[in-house]
Amino acid sequence: MSTLVRPHGPCAKRSLSLLWFVLLALISLPAQAGEPIVGTASVIDGDTIEIHGTRIRLHGIDAPESRQECARPDGTSWRCGQQAALALSDRIGRSTVDCKPHSRDRYGRTIAICFKGTEDLNRWMVASGWAVAYRKYALDYVVDEEQARLAKVGLWAGTFDMPWDWRQQQQRR
Repeated sequence: MSTLVRPHGPCAKRSLSLLWFVLLALISLPAQAGEPIVGTASVIDGDTIEIHGTRIRLHGIDAPESRQECARPDGTSWRCGQQAALALSDRIGRSTVDCKPHSRDRYGRTIAICFKGTEDLNRWMVASGWAVAYRKYALDYVVDEEQARLAKVGLWAGTFDMPWDWRQQQQRR
């Protein structure tokens, strides 16, 4: 008859702790492995949303920061970053958002292309003039940006600093 040997002592506790750590890591794996992230989105800013506690940076676009101001054609200042976030929030409404993970950024956020139904929300933000193509990372939305610029919609109706330039200026202050 065989006997069951149960590990005990500090090694057994470490092994059990390691097992729990691995299991918890596996639970968070879907977003890292490219599994879709689907649910109700909360808009953080014009290029970042959150679904089920996962921060998602919209791939290939850059929107003005929440505190960033732009100038209207008449020269008056307006909070274009805040307006970009509101435009995204209004576009999503209460709809389910389906994000296809692409990678992760240096802050640990999931980089994804997100959809409301079949509509690419990243593309919509650029085509509507509320964000620009983030050429440093992707060229996917350059044509949409050019069309928005020519139509003078959203940010392109007046003047603004590119979001990456605005952030750099803020760091120097």
